[in-house]
Amino acid sequence: MTDALKRLSEEGVAIWLDDLSRKRITSGNLAELIDQQHVVGVTTNPTIFQKAISQGDGYDQQLSDLAARKVTVEEAIRMITTADVRDAADILRPVFDATNGQDGRVSIEVDPRLAHNEHATVAEAKQLAWLVDRPNTLIKIPATMAGVPAISEVIGRGISVNVTLIFSLERYRAVMDAYLTGLEKAKERGLDLSEIHSVASFFVSRVDTEIDKRLDSIGTEEAKALRGKAALANARLAYQAYEEVFSSDRWSALEKAGANKQRPLWASTGVKDPAYPDTLYVTELVAPNTVNTMPEATLEATEDHGEISGNTVAGTYEQARADLDALERLGIAYDDVVQVLEDEGVEKFEASWNDLLKSTQAELERLAPSEG
Repeated sequence: MTDALKRLSEEGVAIWLDDLSRKRITSGNLAELIDQQHVVGVTTNPTIFQKAISQGDGYDQQLSDLAARKVTVEEAIRMITTADVRDAADILRPVFDATNGQDGRVSIEVDPRLAHNEHATVAEAKQLAWLVDRPNTLIKIPATMAGVPAISEVIGRGISVNVTLIFSLERYRAVMDAYLTGLEKAKERGLDLSEIHSVASFFVSRVDTEIDKRLDSIGTEEAKALRGKAALANARLAYQAYEEVFSSDRWSALEKAGANKQRPLWASTGVKDPAYPDTLYVTELVAPNTVNTMPEATLEATEDHGEISGNTVAGTYEQARADLDALERLGIAYDDVVQVLEDEGVEKFEASWNDLLKSTQAELERLAPSEG
């Protein structure tokens, strides 16, 4: 084992685990990861919960109780998922206290079927914050066109947010603007800005998956040479945008009032293409004040053989821009790629949510007490 995870933390990268299940909580595994592998946060999504609830019998007792009460399947899912998030938040509470609220966070996502409904997203975010009732929760809101104004409204009410499904640089700038607008609303309402936190989840590996597919169909030597470059270029330019926004006069005024920077979070960091190093989206995105949320396999790979060699984002912006420009010259339209990825991202989470509804309904029926 190396000290790669320790070094990563020392470089200013917060290590979060992109997974949660009741078994991970009750077995002591989550506490162990925090204690031994520098994990300081947890992210969840509908796919993670669908997988957790459909495997094993860890949820049977609660499902049995819910079935006896004849709750709807939607209520059952919210009771189950918020219970896991609440328990994980309690395990991470010492980290939250030690980092003044920056880390020790657990994210839970609004119903993905609401991704294009601003008002329902705001209502769901308020409900989730109330249900979990822990200060170290982040409510996940997708960065769709409807999600962006919802982010401002939720932040403006003092609820901390993890903005998810960000693929494009333009949308990322809109997300940062929404965060600052939300802070300004919160300030007007007399809320304590120091208690409001946010991360912006910028997706990485899926960008390479989509663009590499298009490069392969072009098939020229020039196209092949650009494989595996787009995702890093996109993320590095996102960090450049972050540096610009959080050194602006508008930000300075909020910072003086106690506000916290919205950290970039590298999401979707599990490598999909076996031709690439399995730690690619960790070791090549090392920069201060970032978060990297990793599936367990990526966490273990980084611990085992990840080479952390200081900041790997500084000084890369010119090359990153050149790589994206080269893709445009080959006829790969950036705007089309990021829109496809956003649409797919929402669809995938909706599909997982629908699978979760179906499998939970089946479990409720299986565990329902016999009448009589």
